[in-house]
Amino acid sequence: MKKRYAMVCASNMNRSMEAHNTLKDANFQVSSYGVGSHVKLPGPNAKSPNTYPFGTPYQFIYDDLKAKDEELYTRNSLLYMADRNLKVKLAPERWQDNKDRFDVVLAFEESVFEKVVEDLQNREQTSGASVLVLNLDVKDSPQEAALAAPHALELCEMLEASDDWESDVDHIVDEFQQKCGRRPLYSICFY
Repeated sequence: MKKRYAMVCASNMNRSMEAHNTLKDANFQVSSYGVGSHVKLPGPNAKSPNTYPFGTPYQFIYDDLKAKDEELYTRNSLLYMADRNLKVKLAPERWQDNKDRFDVVLAFEESVFEKVVEDLQNREQTSGASVLVLNLDVKDSPQEAALAAPHALELCEMLEASDDWESDVDHIVDEFQQKCGRRPLYSICFY
């Protein structure tokens, strides 16, 4: 049986979507989310970010950024990200609003990992089914997200190959660290 995966970052724009796209291309059952209160993207300066509610279609975000400053948002790769994303799914989704169940949740920043774990621990446990929540710290840049996505795929392939990830998780994390030079944090939560 194939496992269900969720990729999670702050805004469901960069790191989670790069990994979502990579895992989708490898035929994984994958979804992606953000944990912020809204989608927050760089603007023309630090005091003027572009913000959108979760659920705003990527096509709208793309068109809005292009109309505001096509040269700037091409240069900083936001138009590339929005274009890639709209080919993967309709709109950014918020982790805390989803009711789906996953076998593995992969976060790309420690604070995101902590929010996912906290959210899962605060949900009413109904089935007792376990979910493995991992974190790979990845700088929030298009270049770092592109470098990390194959690592996310590698980790998920290792987990997918395991018949009993709960028993194998320490070995998988050790092997992943030896192969990729990154040691994921992890926690086991329950639905």
